[in-house]
Amino acid sequence: MRNDTPIRVAVIGSGPAGFYAAGHLLKGSGDRLEVDMIERLPTPWGLVRSGVAPDHPKIKSVTRVYEKTAAHPRFRYFGNVTFGEHVSRAEMLERYHAVVYATGSPSDRELGIPGEDLPGSHAATEFVGWYNGHPDFTDLEVDLLAAERAVVIGNGNVALDVARMLVLAPEELAPTDTADHALEVLARSRVREVQVLGRRGPAQAAFTNPELLELADLKEADVIVDQAELERALAIEDPNADTTARRNVEILRDYASREPEGRPKRIVLRFLLSPTALLAGGSGRLGAVELVRNELVADDDGRLRARPTEERETLEAGLVFRAIGYRGIALPDVPFDERSAVIPNECGRVIDPGTGRRIPGEFVVGWIKRGPTGVIGTNKKDAQETVDAILADLGPLLDPAAANGAGAEAHVPERAAAEEVEELLRSRQPELVTYSGWEAIDRHERALGEPAGRPRVKLTRIEQLLEVAAREQP
Repeated sequence: MRNDTPIRVAVIGSGPAGFYAAGHLLKGSGDRLEVDMIERLPTPWGLVRSGVAPDHPKIKSVTRVYEKTAAHPRFRYFGNVTFGEHVSRAEMLERYHAVVYATGSPSDRELGIPGEDLPGSHAATEFVGWYNGHPDFTDLEVDLLAAERAVVIGNGNVALDVARMLVLAPEELAPTDTADHALEVLARSRVREVQVLGRRGPAQAAFTNPELLELADLKEADVIVDQAELERALAIEDPNADTTARRNVEILRDYASREPEGRPKRIVLRFLLSPTALLAGGSGRLGAVELVRNELVADDDGRLRARPTEERETLEAGLVFRAIGYRGIALPDVPFDERSAVIPNECGRVIDPGTGRRIPGEFVVGWIKRGPTGVIGTNKKDAQETVDAILADLGPLLDPAAANGAGAEAHVPERAAAEEVEELLRSRQPELVTYSGWEAIDRHERALGEPAGRPRVKLTRIEQLLEVAAREQP
């Protein structure tokens, strides 16, 4: 290989982890490294576009960082291309020195209880995708007209996002980029109470302090915390509680001390409760949730876990949203650990689960690397770890004189011509979307939103997105 031969890296997935990895690669590799990004949807940004709550626009401003990466002359974006369908793992490794998997955790964890498939029972991932305009969930049927009480199972920020979206006033939703189809249904919703249930106590909840605090600002909903129930859940002190957990407890105690203001809706935060079954009502739809009350017991390491007691409760509800965590999905022909739902790796280097050895040329970042933990910014440090591994392995190729025998895991592809890659992808997917196509979509959506003072009106169907993208790309 000549010293001026480009070193080419493919990133599969265009969410925060993928873009942070691309940015680190382009900054830390001199001027020979090129990055191609492959994305299943026509649009980039992953959960920043389809997972962040519409009433949290400041969080979405992180895309400005990704836009700078996308503008780099050695970066290319290929949207509407599905890994494993339009291009295989073997074909990628034939054409790239490194392939980085950044596909996140797009699925959800199930409760594993009877009645989970009843109409009215939903995964939070589906509901979040629906109100955020994700094309996969545009046609999801969420019957907000048949239920006055909804139950959200889970004690993380996604659970609070779901609860908040169910009670936001129309005027609070109006200036957001909530999908139009969801705005129409939410405006007619009959849901008046949302109960958010956690299997453990307040000190073990995964809420962040700002998310919990902002519930107090809702125009149409009181926040209800039963003081006796709260103190029962706090009866055993958690020795592992960090600053965030202790502040959460303070916030919850403040809510418990307040008198309801008589707003038309309410969010009820409850703890030490686990669902054991979802029960059908008279129409065959969800009618109630059967719950067991838990108690906290300490493991040998001092960690508190929930143990069911003999106390039971049946709570009438027409909607249930499970928000107990995201889950990774196996990619075609790529190693996968079913138990942890991640690609097995060591510091971002993919390993063969059979031999425990590293697989040259394959790397992983983000949730599909470590599991669905952390916030958007967590992916920056995570991606840096993986990029350090990539650059170390590519060291002999990037700078043979300085390699000193390091980086024996370097992968050299058979055919790494940039033009050939694009020709292959276009032959498999004629409706490929380049970054200029995404920019056309972005301008179009922003223009639709401007008259109403909204950041954008999202196009929610693939055919709409492709039609707009085709106007301004080759």
